[in-house]
Amino acid sequence: QVQLVESGGGLVQAGGSLRLSCAVSGITLSIDYMGWYRRAPGKQRELVARITNSDSTNYADSVKGRFTISRENAKNTVYLQMNSLKPEDTAVYYCYVQRSIYMTPYWGQGTQVTVSS
Repeated sequence: QVQLVESGGGLVQAGGSLRLSCAVSGITLSIDYMGWYRRAPGKQRELVARITNSDSTNYADSVKGRFTISRENAKNTVYLQMNSLKPEDTAVYYCYVQRSIYMTPYWGQGTQVTVSS
């Protein structure tokens, strides 16, 4: 059974930092894509960042230069370092993994990030 366990969310003041982690279990083969989405109240889900198994990365324009995604394949873990946080970053953050572009992704349960002004 595949499980994604997220941690690291919380409440932080604007300008602060948080580091999200997502540990994946139940997958023994390589994972092509790992990443993070977020959903803010009243808004659609948004891709925040994605990293491939060759460490190629993509970021939403709104987080470029502030967020950094990384992965540790030996631990099947993906991280999201979030710096210079803004109130508009407030959302539930969901990690996901996708073994290949042709396969259904797996999702974490979500972790709340709240940035106060």
